[in-house]
This record gives sequence, C-alpha cells and structure tokens, in this order.
Amino acid sequence: PHSVSLIRVRLHAYHHGSSSLETHQKNQMKTISYFSVALFSVSVEVKGAFVQHFSSRRCRVNGSWVDVKNGSHRYVHAAGKNAVINSTEAIGMPDVIGSAAGSRPINPSSQWGKPIPEGLQNFNKASIGFVKNALFDTIFKNESDDRQRDYARFYALETIARVPYFSYMSVLHLFETLGWWRRAKYLKIHFAESWNELHHLLIMEELGGDKLFFDRMIAQHVAVFYYFFVCMAYATNPTFAYNINQAVEEHAFETYDKFIQEYGEELAQIPAPKVAQDYYRDGDLYMFDEMHTSNSCEPSRRRPTCDTLLDVFRNIRDDEAEHVVTMQHLQKAEIDISSVNSVDDETCVAFE
Repeated sequence: PHSVSLIRVRLHAYHHGSSSLETHQKNQMKTISYFSVALFSVSVEVKGAFVQHFSSRRCRVNGSWVDVKNGSHRYVHAAGKNAVINSTEAIGMPDVIGSAAGSRPINPSSQWGKPIPEGLQNFNKASIGFVKNALFDTIFKNESDDRQRDYARFYALETIARVPYFSYMSVLHLFETLGWWRRAKYLKIHFAESWNELHHLLIMEELGGDKLFFDRMIAQHVAVFYYFFVCMAYATNPTFAYNINQAVEEHAFETYDKFIQEYGEELAQIPAPKVAQDYYRDGDLYMFDEMHTSNSCEPSRRRPTCDTLLDVFRNIRDDEAEHVVTMQHLQKAEIDISSVNSVDDETCVAFE
C-alpha cells in the first residue's frame, strides 16, 4: 500500500507538472504570435509611409517632362519610341537599368534623406581634415627620403576609404530585404566604387604599405568603427552620409595631388605595378567604367595610361575626383545618376 501511494503521488506530480508546462508553452506561443503581428503591422505602416511619401515624381525623357504619381504609367514619345515611366518599380519591383523604361528621379537622398545645412557641411569637412592631420599624418609621418611611410599612410587611407561603400550596400540590402526600397543600380554603382578602392588598396599592398603590424592594426580598427558609424548615418540620412564621404574623397584627392607634385620625378622612374596595369589598362575595364557616373546623354570613358608609378598615382587621384562628383550628385534629391555603362543614346534619360 505504501508503494502504491507513492506511485500515485508521483503520477499526480507528473500530471500536474505536465499541465503547468503545457500552459507555459501556450502562453509563450501567444506572446510570440502577438509580437509577430505587431512587428508585421509596424513594417506595413513604415512601408506604406515610404510609398505614400515618395510615389510622386517628375522626370524628363529626351526633353519631354512627364508626371509619375501613385504607381501610374505615363507614355511619352522619345526618339521615335514609346518610353514607359513606371514609379512602382521604385518599391518592391525589379529595377530597369540603362533604358527609359523604369527610370525616374529617385535616389536614396530623395527617398529617406534630408538636406543638410551649409554649416554642417563645413563641420564635416573640418572634422575629416582634423582627423586626417592629427591622426594619420602624425602616425604615418615620413621623416626620411624613404617612400615606405607614404605607402603605409596610403594603405591606411585606402583601407578606410572602402568602408562607406560597404555601409551603403549593407543598408540598401537591408531595406530591400524588408521590402522598403529597391534600386538595383545603386548597389551596382557602390560596389564598383568599392571595387575601385580595393584596387587602390591592392596597389599600396604591392608597394609594401601593409608590412608593419601596427599600421594594419590602426587602419583595420578605425575601419570597423567607421563601418558601423556610416551604416547608422546612411540608414537615418543618406544625404549626411554622402556629404561625409565627399569630404573624405576631397581630402584624398588633395593628398595624392600633393604627393604627385612633390615626388613626381621620382615616381616617373618606377614601373607601374602589375595590379595597376590590369585594372587601368590591360584587364576587363567594365568595373572601372561602372564607377564613373553621368547625368548626360554623351558620356565619355576614361582610358588612362599606366606605364609608370607616376601614372598610377595620377589615376588614383583622378579616381578620387570622380568619387567626389558622384557624392555631390547623390546629395541632390532631383538627380538619378547612372554609370557610363548604363547610358543609351536612343533612350537616355536626363533629370532636372
């Protein structure tokens, strides 16, 4: 009898525990369901706000202005053809690149960015200048005739210069995944810009700029911090993020230009590294062309010489100038940039 009673007690405890466990699991499932519904509702509301606020646009196809509003279609005669402007492609639909179909004056700054005042622009430029002069020019100061410290400084700068384009692509991928906004060509252009900065970095590595552990540590740690900073800035206001990068690229242009003026004769005696010749002259130049943006129906393609190290640094300097122009255009809500690979003379699109 004692054993039977003990078994009954244990069975009762097991049954009571199972019931409590089932109740707890049901409560958890209810909580998860409520949270999922709330998250979905917020996502729908935010997406709806994007659609409502950014669905009205006006663009010009070969000289004729058309209105694009609320996902409607407008047809306009362009170069003997009917060009279709479809605003719904800006959100949740595939992008059409390099033709009048699907083109519209929408870039990240016009989608969720805000214009920044001139005072903030000046502050951004001054801040970048201070960091460059106080940190990098001091740490990588060259006190001898050896160019290695210059190459190490350029290695650090190029390691960091790639970061904004990674940040832009990360945010654009996130927004596309959430169904908030999609423009494939901006991912493509920013990737081409990162590809350009990668080859600047490869050139500096081939010149020995990454030999010292300390130089690599400084560059890589700053790059990681800068990545997350630009991600947050771009997600909240891409105009601000583009303006910061414009200041970075302007300082990069000035740095390389000064280096060329000081050591041009010496650089002219040194052959160009093979990685530079492959990127600028001998290899597939599609990605090189892709980082060149144009708002004109008559784009020109750079075909630089690349025989000496002087040619290489001139090309890098000119690349930085191209990045500056792209960043300037991307801060203007009315401009929809395209690479020179995407422009078709018969169906070119220009935006006011």
